[in-house]
Amino acid sequence: MRNYSVLFLSLAVVTGLVGFTGLSFYGIEFVRVMFLIFADLLVVSLLAKLFFPKPEMKLQRVKKD
Repeated sequence: MRNYSVLFLSLAVVTGLVGFTGLSFYGIEFVRVMFLIFADLLVVSLLAKLFFPKPEMKLQRVKKD
């Protein structure tokens, strides 16, 4: 979920522009609902990045006997 922030941001911007610029067509309500879903997923992914950072893994050599 943390890696999809840019995707959700771009989808939210595109659906927001299509849904709220005054266009009128048959599926406009669906586009507006999709905007809300993508905006919520963007907020969740940003919060996941904030509260659950990637753990830093240190590589250790294994001693061979």
